[in-house]
Amino acid sequence: MPAYQFTDVIESAGDKPINVRAQISVVKTEDGGRQGPFTHGYRPNHNFGGPDDRVFFIGQIEVGEGKWIHPGEECEAVVRFLNVRGLSELLDVGRVWRIQEGPKLVAKAKVIARIENA
Repeated sequence: MPAYQFTDVIESAGDKPINVRAQISVVKTEDGGRQGPFTHGYRPNHNFGGPDDRVFFIGQIEVGEGKWIHPGEECEAVVRFLNVRGLSELLDVGRVWRIQEGPKLVAKAKVIARIENA
């Protein structure tokens, strides 16, 4: 079986990160999701394509200091993305994307709002 390969988009499109407020739905462990919770500063892969897409964007999920999000839960959080080529066009309000750890789908997120000048 070939190794799982992916590409992070890292060609800069500006100095400031792109911030969005998102509704995040974490996949239950029994449905193939994470084994444990995550907290502030979690940096999974962000996939705006389908399950077979291997182009990922770099983003950090900020749920609040000391807060833990468990498999099966939903939360609202800020996602802070590196501002790279092609990302801004993908982050319209209502856009849904996949949050993955390698090939594993661990959550889905939906843009609630863009946060300007943050």
